[in-house]
Amino acid sequence: MNEPEAPLAAPVSKTWRKRQMEDLQELGEALVKLPQSQFEQLALPEDLRAAVADCRRFTKHEARRRQMQFIGRLMRGLDAEPIRVQLEALHGQNAQATARLHRAERWRERLLADDDAATELLRDVPGLDSTRLRQLVRSARQEAVLDKPPRASRELFRMLRAAIEGLEGAGDAQGRM
Repeated sequence: MNEPEAPLAAPVSKTWRKRQMEDLQELGEALVKLPQSQFEQLALPEDLRAAVADCRRFTKHEARRRQMQFIGRLMRGLDAEPIRVQLEALHGQNAQATARLHRAERWRERLLADDDAATELLRDVPGLDSTRLRQLVRSARQEAVLDKPPRASRELFRMLRAAIEGLEGAGDAQGRM
């Protein structure tokens, strides 16, 4: 006659709920801080998109704070994981672009410091114009010595960046450049 009672779910603590709300607010803050071009790429509900756009317009501290709380409250009713995944993908793309720029800069420094670096680069990147590369390296070295504006150095950097992007686009960049 006495049926065993179903175990009750453990009550959610106030601290846990507060931590969840703060996490959602931080996610909303990350949305507000995104550049407009990246923000437009995200797939977001229309009410959240409008709230973030409003928050970007606000300049007063208190208005921004209240709007951030509102964004957090809107996000409570949503599944925030897809938004997190989209943000992480954007940050990953930025990290890859930054790595490409650093790689091009390292190659430029090597080319300006070492004559054998040009031969190594031309061996690794077969489509690169060797004559133009050597001319740019020579001109960039002269600019550094004569304290001229770095026109050739910038052009060399652009050439290297394009070569690196071309290699990565073709899938050949695993460890070569």
